[in-house]
Amino acid sequence: MTPDAMPRRRTVLRATGAGSAAAVLVSGCGSDDSGGAGDSGGTGDSGGTGASTAAPKALARTADIPVGGGTVFKDEKVVVTQPVAGEFKAFSAICTHQGCTVAKVENGTIDCPCHGSKYRIADGSVADGPAPRPLPAETINVSAGTITLA
Repeated sequence: MTPDAMPRRRTVLRATGAGSAAAVLVSGCGSDDSGGAGDSGGTGDSGGTGASTAAPKALARTADIPVGGGTVFKDEKVVVTQPVAGEFKAFSAICTHQGCTVAKVENGTIDCPCHGSKYRIADGSVADGPAPRPLPAETINVSAGTITLA
């Protein structure tokens, strides 16, 4: 092989390598999508659920949410209440006034520390302003004594 042929060959190999890597990346993306669309050959619990629907994270045990009160989960930006025994509700923990995170649940209301807005634990409606709208409801699942975000 002549010295002139060596750089060309390296260039061809590099281009082929880069093309192969791109093909592998594209194939990898395609495989993940088809696995999430019901491929029963997946592993563990995530085989047919896809990346965006991973197993829901448990927020709390039902026994941890006081009757007539609730708990703010700041990391998840959700507040879970139990207005009456055995009835659990969930709302966004972001105040509709100026976007502060609510801080506590007491005396039947979800309270924002920034400007004093209060929301009713039963339905998230405004009990005391300046909040202009109720807290949006969040979907939770309550099963076997565990509360998870849906």
